[in-house]
Formats: sequence, C-alpha cells, structure tokens
Amino acid sequence: RDMDQILNAYENKKSFYLYTGRGPSSQAMHVGHLIPFIFTKWLQEVFDVPLVIQLTDDEKYLWKDLTTEKAYEYARENAKDIIACGFDINKTFIFSDLDYLGDSFSAFTVTKEQISTCFNSSLIKVGLFKTCCFLGKISFPAIQAAPSFSSSFPQIFNGKEDIQCLIPCAIDQDPYFRMTRDVAPRIGQPKPALLHSVFFPALQGAQTKMSASDPNSSIFLTDTPKQIKTKV
Repeated sequence: RDMDQILNAYENKKSFYLYTGRGPSSQAMHVGHLIPFIFTKWLQEVFDVPLVIQLTDDEKYLWKDLTTEKAYEYARENAKDIIACGFDINKTFIFSDLDYLGDSFSAFTVTKEQISTCFNSSLIKVGLFKTCCFLGKISFPAIQAAPSFSSSFPQIFNGKEDIQCLIPCAIDQDPYFRMTRDVAPRIGQPKPALLHSVFFPALQGAQTKMSASDPNSSIFLTDTPKQIKTKV
C-alpha cells in the first residue's frame, strides 16, 4: 500500500521512517517471527532511515491472560532476540508499551488520544475483533496505530509531524493499519505505507503457520541443536 510514495520520497531525498513491532506472547521468538524483522533490517540498510519497534506487552496482558509483570518480562526477552538481528543502534528505537505509555502527557499518548477520537467501538468490533470486547481491548488499536505517525516521537524527529512511515508487517496486522490509514487524514497526518509478508509455515506443513502456543509447530531461537533435530 503506497510503496510508490516511499520510493518517490527516497529518490527525492525526503525523510521517512520504518515501524514494525512484536507482540511478546512467549519467552522466546520462533523463526516465523523473524521474517518481518529480517526484512525490516534489510530495508533499514538499503534506505538508511530511522526505525521504531513497538513491543505490545500491554496487548498480551489484555488478550493472553498474563500478568503485567510476565508480559513485560516476555517483552524484554523478545527485545534481545530482535536486537540480535543487527539493526543500526544509532537509528533504532525499541520500546515497551507498558514503559512508554506511563507518561500521560507524552507526545505518544497525545497522538494516541487523537486517533482514539476517530475510532468508534462498532467500527473496531466489525473491522478487527468480530465480537464484543471490553474497554481495554477496544482502546488498543489506537496504541498500535500511534507509532505510524512521527508526532509520537518528537525526540527522534525534532517535532516534525509530517514524516511518512513505512510499515513492514505480517499480513494479519493489515486490518489495524487499514483503519490507521483511514484515520490519518482526519488528524492531519500522512497515511503510512505498508509491505506485507505471509506467514512462515509450521513444521506440520505448508498450509499451517508456526505458533508460539504450540512448541511442536515451531523452532524457537532458544532451542538447542538437539531440540531442533528432534522437532524436524
């Protein structure tokens, strides 16, 4: 979606940035989780641009029956796996939602609240969750949308609020960002561009996907050579 705008910006030496994320639902990431990050690292090298990586530990607290402490622990452990991909440390900002949303007057929170005024519960239920859900879940899409706008990161972009974002992500995240793109003009922001990846197959076959909840479907980054051999 709108990748041509990003390429035009690059050719015209205009600024843009990358945004991707990880929902930390397990102690370690598996090789399927690596696909967007390997691709994002390549994009950062090719375009030489800033990158923000959101760890949605707040989402996993809401959906996965985790304590906030356990969700935050998973986020820290997953961050180690992400850092190991080798991103440019001078142009990469990795943050935990549970950390970063602590300041109610932060630019990130202000942007999130602006987005929230454009979402309604019916739209979110129909467009994302297909069912009724409680307030915390209804408010989460605005949190995932906020990093799509440079206004959330004045410390990175010197207060500039018109820098376009490119989001490499797995295809299941597209509903969130379609809604984000719809909201963008209403809050005076450029629509984020998107690049999707398909799911990495599970060990059980090509029509499945690796899942952190099924250890036998996945090869985790913390598996030993013996465990990997046994699984294969």
